[in-house]
Amino acid sequence: MTSSAPGRAAPLRASASGAAPLPRLPLQPTGEASADVVVIGSGAAGATAARGIARAGRDVVVVTKSGLGAGSTTWAQGGLAAVLDATDDSWDDHITDTLTAGAGLSDRAVVEQLVRLAPTAVHDLIDLGAEFDRDLGGRLALAREGGHQRRRIVHAGGDATGAEVQRTLDGSLRAFGVAVQERSIAIDVVLDAGGRVAGVLIAHVDDTGEIADVTLVRTSAVVVATGGLGQAYAVTTNPAESTGDGLALAFRAGAAVADVEFVQFHPTAFWQPASAGQQLLVSEAVRGEGATLVDGAGRSVMAGVHPLGDLAPRDVVATAIALRLQEAPGGVGDHVFLDATSIGAAMVDRFPTIVARCREAGIDPVREPIPVAPAAHFACGGVRAQLDGVTSVPGLFAVGEVADTGIHGANRLASNGVTEGLVAGHLVATRLAGELPHSGPPVLGPPTLPVAHPAERDVLSAAMSRWVGPLRDASGLASAAEASRSVEASESARSLSEIEATNLRAVSQLIVRAAALREESRGSHRRGDFPEPAERWRKRVVQRWDGSAVQIDGEPVVGE
Repeated sequence: MTSSAPGRAAPLRASASGAAPLPRLPLQPTGEASADVVVIGSGAAGATAARGIARAGRDVVVVTKSGLGAGSTTWAQGGLAAVLDATDDSWDDHITDTLTAGAGLSDRAVVEQLVRLAPTAVHDLIDLGAEFDRDLGGRLALAREGGHQRRRIVHAGGDATGAEVQRTLDGSLRAFGVAVQERSIAIDVVLDAGGRVAGVLIAHVDDTGEIADVTLVRTSAVVVATGGLGQAYAVTTNPAESTGDGLALAFRAGAAVADVEFVQFHPTAFWQPASAGQQLLVSEAVRGEGATLVDGAGRSVMAGVHPLGDLAPRDVVATAIALRLQEAPGGVGDHVFLDATSIGAAMVDRFPTIVARCREAGIDPVREPIPVAPAAHFACGGVRAQLDGVTSVPGLFAVGEVADTGIHGANRLASNGVTEGLVAGHLVATRLAGELPHSGPPVLGPPTLPVAHPAERDVLSAAMSRWVGPLRDASGLASAAEASRSVEASESARSLSEIEATNLRAVSQLIVRAAALREESRGSHRRGDFPEPAERWRKRVVQRWDGSAVQIDGEPVVGE
């Protein structure tokens, strides 16, 4: 990336010809720079994309809010889903499992593309030095998780797969000398007069969390790979960085977003009294090794609920737990128990991180059940994009969890998430290594977006957890909508916390709006007032900003 003092490049124009200005945060650039490509986010999708783009000789800069390794990829426990043993698995089985989990909203052609490219993505990581667990014969050890017919989950360190993936990718970025701007956040995409990406505003944050300066990076290609939005909820498995920044930024730029009502709740997050913020995820692979869910009265939660029992897809298990908790069996109405005692001492070797964290909290999972409850985990929807990242805004690409490619539909199949990030990262890198988009001079409109006060964030996340969780209805969604509208706002932004609160307000409103519109129960969207799926809703709820208002329409699902 090359830098210049303000005013050295062609001056910014005040407004786009013939178009209403897009909303943007009240922050003005204090300097300028340029790059061929700006990648926002450094997890599996972003790091893979940046490595591939740099390998092709492009000038690429990675923007990351904290530092390398701080995002959601590091926390992924389960692993990577890929068909690596053709003697006991097949592409058709992986495709079927993904479509089944997606509850009728997955795009079959894109699912097929993912499944066929997944094995190559895993082997590419191995070639980079990733050390995955192997059996006594030296073959990759494969696990099974909820919704999978077969053992096809590659893992590392038992339950530390994400950390190994991130370690490997971080090393590859350093090897290629990729420029990484840490403690920085992309705040707004800047378009040219024709609505094409022409730059991005990057705020740099000092040690106190205050904004030190803002740089306009002129570029015709921005890759959004910021991960999820779990911090919109009071209880989540996502790290503190997951505040929906990329989704909010892309929506403000006019990109279409879809399927955002489908927030997947991981059914087994470690529960503690007064739980809040990021929670320990107790991997689905624990159930894959034989653990079972029981309620406060000792009864099975999943018996008779689904043919796969405790290994049913996540939406089914999370809903079953939520319904059981309404009954408060045995006087326990806020958590159930994951009984892994049948695994015995092998639990320590297979899941060392989970065992250690549980023991730190006073629970020994080798000898006693683990208290668990659903927590916000994964955004199945996001910026509408092709698998190679192409969105409705020329020059804006979205890959990984922030994107809605049609793979996950209404509910993500376990361990398809990191796999998708790797595959999409490779594909967008290939596209941008070939030819970069073209754009004209950037058009920087006036700041029009009210900034949310950070103190209101807890109120909003509590409302989201209470009314927009695993079970929803019209009354609760109306209450959540009112909470999001009532967030105190100002006309200036001085800190990272204000930017995050503003982005969380935006994504919460997107989720609530879509959830209120979808009058059915499907996948991870379950409504007590509309308890069954409806064929007329086998479509995506697509939202976009047209310069003056939010436009909503439905997009038919392609394939099965």
